[in-house]
Order: sequence, then C-alpha cells, then structure tokens
Amino acid sequence: MRERRILVVEDERTIAESVAARLRAEGFAVEIAGTGPAGVDAARRTPPDLVILDVMLPGFDGLEVCRRIQAERPVPVLILTARDDETDLLVGLAVGADDYLTKPFSPRELAARVHALLRRVDRAREAVTPGAAPPLVLGDLEINEAERRVRRAGLEAHLTPTEFDLLVHLARRPRAVHPRERLLADLWGWADASGTRTVDSHVKALRRKLGADLIRTVHGVGYALEVPK
Repeated sequence: MRERRILVVEDERTIAESVAARLRAEGFAVEIAGTGPAGVDAARRTPPDLVILDVMLPGFDGLEVCRRIQAERPVPVLILTARDDETDLLVGLAVGADDYLTKPFSPRELAARVHALLRRVDRAREAVTPGAAPPLVLGDLEINEAERRVRRAGLEAHLTPTEFDLLVHLARRPRAVHPRERLLADLWGWADASGTRTVDSHVKALRRKLGADLIRTVHGVGYALEVPK
C-alpha cells in the first residue's frame, strides 16, 4: 500500500513542525507550505491525499487556498482556525472543507481526525460501483450514490464529500431522528460527543444548498430528513 501524502499549510512554523512530526510518526509523508500561494503550488505539484489548512495565511487566506485546490481536484481538507467563529466555519465548509479544529488542539486529536477523514474517503470509494443501484429518489430530491451527484427539483447541487455522505446517511432512513452523537460516530468516526458543532455546521451547509425545509432539527437530540414534495 502506497504511503499517504498530507500537505500542511500553516505559517506558524512551530505548529507546522509539530503537526508534521506527529503525522510522520503515524506513517504519513508530509509536506509543509507556509503561505497561501505556496500551498496551492504544492497541491498542484504533488497532489496530496489530505490537506491540513490554517485559515490565516500570508498571500491569501486558507479559504481561498481551499477554493483553488478543490476547483482543480477534490481532496479532503481539515481546516485549522484560531477563531471559533461560526461565519468562518460555514464559509470554510461552503468552499470545500470537510472538518475543522480550533486552536489550540492536541496532536493526538488532529491525528484521530486525519485517520477518520481518510477512512471515510476509503469507504466512499469502496461503496461506489457504477450502475450498481438506481438513484435514491425522495420527492423532488434525487441522490445518485454511484456518481455522487445530488439534484433537487432538477437542479444539481455541488456538495463536499462530507456533505454528500451526511445527506446519504440521513436519506437512507427518511424521517427517522439521527442523534448528533451517532452521526459523529458513524460518519466522522469520533468516539465522543465533543464535536457536535461539526454536525450542526454541515447541516447548515446542506440547508443552504438544498433548502431549509429538507432537514428537521429535533432539539436536544439531532436531525431528521423530511421527504420533500
């Protein structure tokens, strides 16, 4: 099995080296870039399997880096941010990020997130067999798992890999309530409930792209997908 490559785009050298050391100890090949333009160039030169991306970068910010990288080739992105700001996180998700960590964070937690993201990507690839199953149709919502495409009322919505996986998970049991903790375990591979805000942020992104009426909030519990008319 080939060595997985991870690109770390972080301008604080101490943090970048600490992250790289931990990931190399986990068996990954790691490249570091210290600016926005350098991160885009590195991703173009040697396509990574995953990108760890700081929001605040010289040149242009991490959100622009994410946008440019994803426009050329879909890749899992984990955003690092020193600001626990909902707007920044939603923008990050909208331009193609899959997950985020707020500084300060532990190297152990970061490594766990990286492994979980890569496992999810691997599962999605293994599950896709072109022509294996017809699209899932719920009212005016159509989900083609083989092609990883989504349409609502005939209009295609461009979802990130995580958004797509979350939508499929909810759609397989429409109207059933999915607890946040269960979603974290099933989709993110987290063993605790410390990241429920991650679920909330992805649900908000899905609502923005597919309609506010699609996913119902069950306060204090989780979410359910409503069958659209």
